[in-house]
Amino acid sequence: MNHPKLYEHFKSEGFDVPDGIYRVVGRDGEATVTLLRVADVDERRAYTGEIVTTSLEELESLTLTENPDGNLPLRTVLTSNVDMIYWSLRVFIQQLAANPFPTTVAVTLVAVGAFGEQIFSLPEIVFSSFVLLGSLGLAYVGSGRL
Repeated sequence: MNHPKLYEHFKSEGFDVPDGIYRVVGRDGEATVTLLRVADVDERRAYTGEIVTTSLEELESLTLTENPDGNLPLRTVLTSNVDMIYWSLRVFIQQLAANPFPTTVAVTLVAVGAFGEQIFSLPEIVFSSFVLLGSLGLAYVGSGRL
């Protein structure tokens, strides 16, 4: 058998490892190949972390197949991205609400930086610094690291 290339995918059915799709992640000289299970039998992405080392002779019993990451329908990709944005914003807002004092300080810095020129007579760099510090503060508080 020709030596498989890294990142090639093989489908296992009836082999001595769990059925699924495996990606070649390593080769040890001429004798063995290291495989990572990346999908189940139905070609749905699986994050199992299962690593299998097999000989080239045993690899011949597997079927060369396509990358399972490349077969997601467009609707699934778009829906998951919209869901991710929704949940990211929801968690961000919940973190801001859970830490009211730092959130208030950060919002005040942004507001003074944005509208303070009309009230205070300070150099432009001060107001720009307030906006920057306030924005970084909101990002820090909203990230949940407090």
